[in-house]
Amino acid sequence: MKRHLFLLRHGKAAWPEGVADHERPLAGRGWTTVPMVAEGLRWMVPNIELAVVSTARRTQETFEALSSIVAGIPKRDEPKIYEARPSTLLGLVNGLPKDLNAVLIVGHNPGLHELALMLAGPSSDGDALDRLERKLPTAGLMHFEFVCEWAEIDEGLGRLAHFLTPSVLGGVDED
Repeated sequence: MKRHLFLLRHGKAAWPEGVADHERPLAGRGWTTVPMVAEGLRWMVPNIELAVVSTARRTQETFEALSSIVAGIPKRDEPKIYEARPSTLLGLVNGLPKDLNAVLIVGHNPGLHELALMLAGPSSDGDALDRLERKLPTAGLMHFEFVCEWAEIDEGLGRLAHFLTPSVLGGVDED
């Protein structure tokens, strides 16, 4: 059984004065680029069975923007994703229910980027991995394939099959 793990960095966030980091909203460009990436997500896998989303406002709004294109994804809010280390994120992946085959995690850098680089194995798409090694921009979406149970996922076992960014889809990459 093949497992599909999608890692999505939140869209471009605004920096309103006096607003705590956890409460920062998406910027206008975030609301524009996330649906572009969501269109790409629609053709990668027939359906996402669960989205695990950070409780930060910008990730919640990223999921909202994605849901306007890819509707009906069950969502679970997960406070541990905010400021998570790659080991914490890997623990979340390892704990996913066995009956799920396609899961989306919406989170933040640097943890998401570090997790992706850790998971990417030798069978990864070379171009996608080269681009990922350089940068994970906001609204960057990575698609990993695994041929093991969620609990067995570890370093180097994933195949980075796709890496979509706003610039690949005709937009502009942000930090």
